[in-house]
Amino acid sequence: MIASLKEGATEVELNDIEAQISCRLPDDYRCSYRIHNGQKLVIPGLMGSMSLSNHYRSEVLLDVETAAGGFQQRKGMRRCLPLTFCFHTGLSQYMALEPAEGRRMFESFYPCPDQTAQDPSAIDMFITGSCFLEWFTTYVHNVVTGEYPIIRDQIFRYVHDKGCVATTGDITVSVSTSFLPELSSVHPPHFFFTYRIRIEMSSSASPEAACQLDSRYWKITTSDGNVEEVQGPGVVGEFPVMTPGKVHEYASCTTFSTPSEYMEGHYTFHRLANKEEVFQVAIPRFHMICPPFREPVQKASTSYTSRFDDHDDDGEYCDGDGDDFGDLRGINMAALEGAWCPRHI
Repeated sequence: MIASLKEGATEVELNDIEAQISCRLPDDYRCSYRIHNGQKLVIPGLMGSMSLSNHYRSEVLLDVETAAGGFQQRKGMRRCLPLTFCFHTGLSQYMALEPAEGRRMFESFYPCPDQTAQDPSAIDMFITGSCFLEWFTTYVHNVVTGEYPIIRDQIFRYVHDKGCVATTGDITVSVSTSFLPELSSVHPPHFFFTYRIRIEMSSSASPEAACQLDSRYWKITTSDGNVEEVQGPGVVGEFPVMTPGKVHEYASCTTFSTPSEYMEGHYTFHRLANKEEVFQVAIPRFHMICPPFREPVQKASTSYTSRFDDHDDDGEYCDGDGDDFGDLRGINMAALEGAWCPRHI
């Protein structure tokens, strides 16, 4: 990924881009692009990946020339410059170069078309940064500190709360989560998350401690205090055997329709040496956090920092084809139609 970074743009080139789009580029953006002019259009993208079942996302950091080609002038996205692009989903993050249509100057966001509106220019926004500097340095900090794991040479945007760890006997369970804007919407409320669970048996455990996972139990608490309980066999169709030092990781997904919710639960195991010895291992409470979102200026302005609701049984989801979104394809909201996923695996 580092090798895919392009040489910095010159002052003349940046000035030419400003003349082309008739808009001023922010100083922090210009400063960064003088060092590296974005990334070559390759996979994986520098700005994070996500892989789930039959869904894949990887965002490329666009060079300034390609970004200028995708500069938006249409109603609902006026004066917005794309920062990233995903070939698979059409997902882009944008930066507002002027305060218009409910956006604040220089803030970054994922566009999210209002699926309930008659007007195609009614576009909600998942806010990802107040300016380019904050947006970019926050991401870099998460990569450098290991907050975002690097798996098979790709940066995955899983967020891990360091307090989200539970140890029961010789087994430790930790959870990290990620929000998928390309499969989410504000109107109607549909917020899509993936979570990654790591189950590890201590290397100091005795061989007699070897065990196998039989089932899982989830307790889901909504923002209005409602509680739902879900249980089922195994995890994503597997019944992992844990031995001293072994690590088992898996990813699953869930959707919610309310802005605040959390999950917790336990696994049930039996000892390999004695199947009658059954015990439970705690899964720590973890929250699903949606980025703040805002409606376009035509609607009452709203902002949330959130989590979520509704649940199904196990299964895989599938996404549809993306809609055309200006010169660069935008958020793939067609994926919502008929999309479903395992809720609590």
